Amino acid sequence: QEQLVESGGGSVQTGGSLRLSCAASEYIFSTYCMGWFRQAPGQEREGLATIDNDGTTTYADSVKGRFAISRDNTNNTLHLQMNSLTPDDSAVYYCAADPMCSLIIKGTLSPPFGKWGRGTQVTVSS
Repeated sequence: QEQLVESGGGSVQTGGSLRLSCAASEYIFSTYCMGWFRQAPGQEREGLATIDNDGTTTYADSVKGRFAISRDNTNNTLHLQMNSLTPDDSAVYYCAADPMCSLIIKGTLSPPFGKWGRGTQVTVSS
């Protein structure tokens, strides 16, 4: 079964915005730290942001001030608002869950504890 399903990706021009969403199972959403990472072709996995159960957020330096992570507890949905996008932001974006927020932000989460969806493509053109 799919426990994390991303949506909202697409193509935008430099300076544009996108809002990504992630539908999670109630169990995952209520138990794990939630976050986002991305991976571009030929690049390492890059953690972007996390949010824990009490709403505390963490951001990678590359997206601070531009991206905002939030969670909707009533609908078990995670969001990532992305503003001021540049071509360097082009990548597949993955919704992620892990017992430790630090593993998501480091991009080092892995099974069986780390979980992520199939990803959604974001392309930013110049």
